[in-house]
Order: sequence, then structure tokens, then C-alpha cells
Amino acid sequence: MKGLSFTRHLLAIVVITMCGAPAASSADIPADLNANEVVRRMVQRNQERAQDLQAFTGDRRYRLEYRGFPSQRSAELDVKTSYRAPGEKQYRVISQSGSQLIIERVFKKLLEGEIDAAGRGNQQRTELTPENYKFLLIGTDVIAGRNQYVFSVTPRSENKYLYRGKVWVDANDFAVVQIEAQPARNPSFWTVHTDIQHLYVKIGEFWLPSHNTSVTKVRFGGTATLTIDYFNYKIGAATATSW
Repeated sequence: MKGLSFTRHLLAIVVITMCGAPAASSADIPADLNANEVVRRMVQRNQERAQDLQAFTGDRRYRLEYRGFPSQRSAELDVKTSYRAPGEKQYRVISQSGSQLIIERVFKKLLEGEIDAAGRGNQQRTELTPENYKFLLIGTDVIAGRNQYVFSVTPRSENKYLYRGKVWVDANDFAVVQIEAQPARNPSFWTVHTDIQHLYVKIGEFWLPSHNTSVTKVRFGGTATLTIDYFNYKIGAATATSW
């Protein structure tokens, strides 16, 4: 769940710099589990996976297009990332192109925000748990042949890293597979609405971010579209220091 929280920073950064899902289909999942039990197992399995995931490396590609007042800009940034438990993250820029304004004031601020969000105190306040969210089971679905529970989630506070929307939980692994949401709190006068979609992929025994799209509508008619692709994951204690 760490992959989504830092995207929250973009919503204010972009606008200052620059100036509903289909109904879930039926799935064959166990009928003896109520919503509370599904959430309990999800929280437990998330904690177990977090404890087991000691280190990994991976690549990311950030793309941002802004269309609207006062100008049109775009940029792209490729970075290599490393993670070491319990919350140490490092980044190295591989290539960059396009607007230097976006690169310096959006992409790099975004990376700095993720490092801040990875701190243990922030993790506890933003994890997908009953302490931070209200859960409502609204249906089931199938994604890539895997059965899913679909929850509506509502934040219990207006923490800047929280969101409201829908969460898909794998019925076998009790892992979050997809999120479609909006920020819990409007980050700026300049933003009107933001939609976020976050997808996860199973790498070995772990579920890690695979793709993120954030579309922000700006008050004076502009639109900022951010996409992040995650790839080339390598899991293992040794890989986090081998760039």
C-alpha cells in the first residue's frame, strides 16, 4: 500500500507549478467469510508479507502531461529504486527529458514525498486497516482470472495520505490488487477533482505496484495526467545494494 500514498503530493505540486468504476461482476469465492474476516485476513497477510520482504530493486518510468492554463508542458523521468526493510528507500535517476520545471518541482518532490511517507509513523497512520478506514463489502469481481472481494473504503480522518474509493482484495492471497480512489482531502484551492488508479502485480510471494494513473482537474480548466510504470523487480536481501 506504500505505492499509492506518495501520489497524494502531486495534487498540490502540479497546480502550484503550472498556475466511477463499472459494477463488480460475480465471482466464485468462499461464502463463509464475512467482510470483517476478509479485512482481518488482509491486514494479517499484509503484515506478514511486509515482514518477509527484506529488500528489492526495480525500475520506474514517470510521465506527466499538463494541458491548460497558463501553458502546456510534459516530461519523463526514469529511475532505479531500491528498498530495504523496514522503510529505507533510495533512488537513482537514469534518464530524463522534457520540462525541467516538472522534473525539478514535481518528479523530484514526488520521490522526496515517498521517502517521507515510508517513515514508520506515517506508515501506521496510512496503512489500509480498520484504524484508518471504514470498510464496506460491495461485491465481488474477477481480475486476470483471480477472484476478488470489492470494498468501498472511507477514511476515518483527512490525513493527506489517505483516500476514499474502491479496493479489490485477492480472495486467495488477501492482498490488494487494485485501487480506484480520490484523495481524502482536496490538497489545494487550484484542484477541482482527482482520480487515482493503482494496480499491483504478484512477484513471487509479494504483491508490488505495477502501474499508477492520476488525473487531476485544475480549477481554471487544465488537466494534469501522471502515469508511473514499475518493472524489472528483483527481490532479495543482496539486490538492494547492488545497483
